[in-house]
Amino acid sequence: MSNDLYAERLAWFKQNERPEAVLVIAEKPDLIRVVLAWSHTKVTPIKKQSSLADESEAAIWQWLWDNAEYSLQDVRKTLTTYVSEPTLARTMRALIGSRVLYPDGTVHSFVQRYLRDRIVKIFNTPTKGPSVKRRNKSP
Repeated sequence: MSNDLYAERLAWFKQNERPEAVLVIAEKPDLIRVVLAWSHTKVTPIKKQSSLADESEAAIWQWLWDNAEYSLQDVRKTLTTYVSEPTLARTMRALIGSRVLYPDGTVHSFVQRYLRDRIVKIFNTPTKGPSVKRRNKSP
């Protein structure tokens, strides 16, 4: 199989994204951390790809992941909090099954937008604390 077929099949999934993927991670900090770690993980298609036997959507998705090379340890090292290997493996399976993560190291575009919006809101939220009012004293 060529990398062209791999890229073509992956592009189909990216072009057919559904916004519901955001619901998988919304308000779930542990999942968000894994998604962010994934976006900093090196992922490449393996050189000698297996053949694609079944053209069903589920089979193609599985084939893409079977032919992706990445290190779960690299994902784990990038996380900001400790996560056991079995827990990370389960989390990754859930995110992959929900098509939040892509086998090229990217993230679902609706999820990316959601995370960007959250970050913008965090930085635009005024801090709570004592406010200092200044009076203009006229001479």
